[in-house]
Amino acid sequence: MNITIEELTALIGAKSTPQKQDMGQNIVILDRGFVYVGNVTIEGDFAVITDAKNIRYWGTKNGLGELTNGPLAETKLDPIGTVKAPMRAVIHFITCKGF
Repeated sequence: MNITIEELTALIGAKSTPQKQDMGQNIVILDRGFVYVGNVTIEGDFAVITDAKNIRYWGTKNGLGELTNGPLAETKLDPIGTVKAPMRAVIHFITCKGF
């Protein structure tokens, strides 16, 4: 198979430029028990969470689903800034608002 320099450059460039997908505000559950909330963008093999907060204490009676409209009075959040987590560590996303 013959390939031109231009075709090779295009292939290499396409693979090195990660696709970005804006997910909006989400609660992100990672392996090893880490739970964050913030604005999520998928960039290649990473979930980037900006304005991130660690949800240290949920303050719920029926699980994380109670936080889809924002934190409850007993929820404890710790501001973190930006978290960049590999997608292989993501257990799931929960769409939310109000954080």
